[in-house]
Amino acid sequence: MINNKKCILVIDQGTTSSRAIIFDYKGKVLFQKSIEISQIYPKDGWVEQSPKEIWKSVLEVVKNVIKKAIKKGKSITSVSITNQRETTIVWDRKTGIPIYNAIGWQDRRTSDRCRMLSSKKNIKLIHKKTGLLLDPYFSASKISWILDNIQGARNKANKGELCFGTIDTFLLFKFTNGNSFSTDVTNASRTSLFDIIALKWDMQLCKLFDVPKAILPKVYDCISFFGEINKSFFGINIPILSIIGDQQASSIGQSCTNIGDLKSTYGTGCFILVNTGGEIVYSKNRLISTIAYKINKKTAYALEGSIFTSGSAIKWLRDKLNLLEDASESEAIAKKLKDNKGVYFVPALSGLGAPYWRPNARGAIYGLSLDSGSEEIIRAALESIAYQTADLIKALKADGIHIKKIRVDGGMVSNKWFLQFLSNILDLPIEKPIFSETTSLGAAVLSLIAIGYFKDISDAQKICKIDKVFCPNMREEKRKKLIRGWEVAVNRTISNF
Repeated sequence: MINNKKCILVIDQGTTSSRAIIFDYKGKVLFQKSIEISQIYPKDGWVEQSPKEIWKSVLEVVKNVIKKAIKKGKSITSVSITNQRETTIVWDRKTGIPIYNAIGWQDRRTSDRCRMLSSKKNIKLIHKKTGLLLDPYFSASKISWILDNIQGARNKANKGELCFGTIDTFLLFKFTNGNSFSTDVTNASRTSLFDIIALKWDMQLCKLFDVPKAILPKVYDCISFFGEINKSFFGINIPILSIIGDQQASSIGQSCTNIGDLKSTYGTGCFILVNTGGEIVYSKNRLISTIAYKINKKTAYALEGSIFTSGSAIKWLRDKLNLLEDASESEAIAKKLKDNKGVYFVPALSGLGAPYWRPNARGAIYGLSLDSGSEEIIRAALESIAYQTADLIKALKADGIHIKKIRVDGGMVSNKWFLQFLSNILDLPIEKPIFSETTSLGAAVLSLIAIGYFKDISDAQKICKIDKVFCPNMREEKRKKLIRGWEVAVNRTISNF
């Protein structure tokens, strides 16, 4: 019998917001709180965030939901942390104070550094051991940049006086008052320093990127005892029993636990993950291999395609061009237009991700005429996300992945016009879940396994429910014409950089 007083806390620290959600054991949301956080753009291609703001926002949202839970007589049995991946923080081991801003996953400042390392030998080494490509997206070159550009940092790092971590590790260190300096395999696998076959930090890769092993955290399974939120924060000690990267968490939240299961998340960026089970599938089409999860000493892998700009393109239209007052307006605007009037938007606002991997590319709009206006640009931005997804699906199919349907989540899935257009362009059914915050839901599943309420990862399907299915209804001739227009636009963009 379920104890209705017991519940679990999920901390979801994302690119544009920090969220805390308290779930009951059936996966129902009891309390939640979210706070938007800012991004900083010091130079072209640079993307930073304030670690202080991140930490403050997380404290605020967690305090809010814990206070509500205690007031209702709830008992929090465990905490899961899920987080934006690759974003890099380096801090002082004694004080816990970062020595520089967090360098975001979208940041491209180390493009030249990566180009200098891009010999065939190095590219092959990195791909074989990490499953990744040599790109500024991943953490290793960001770490090295901080150590080389902050006075005295490299000397301190060599002495073990500094710590590197992705957001999960930073939060864990802070919540445990420095007593736990750890991460999980999914976040470690995004650094370009972690051997996903041997499941350990690789000294050859550390030497290549000039990153001292002394600053790297310990790596554990996704479900492990990572420490406790110290009672000095909220008056109670709460065990932290799972950590997982956000895209892997959403894959679990979408119940993609069998080989071939595929999900696509539409948040700041777009990320497609397909479960490949215990086998590492090395892409021949510039996708990446990554760890999906490791539970009970069993590792599952995934193929992933990463689009750097999806929801952030709509945010850019709102915040920088003032074409929207609210992102939700984009649906009605796109819906009332009969077509795109030949306008294509290539949203390389922070470079192009898979399958192009052009970090220096920049955004471009094509096909403008005297008849074009803000509405055509807004629709073109929405369409671009579907076209980029089509690029990834094409690459997955070329790698031998058979795709029958796609499960979607993230902030953009509230846009029904977009989901129908996506289905039309991909010529595939699109399944939208009832609860779109599947990242938090996936992290909750891990907690439920950790406390013994769920037996294993397959139990995720008990709380993952489908709300609506969008089926393609576009003529093949029109689909091909639209995709040809996109291919012309993206190829023109690439040729300019």
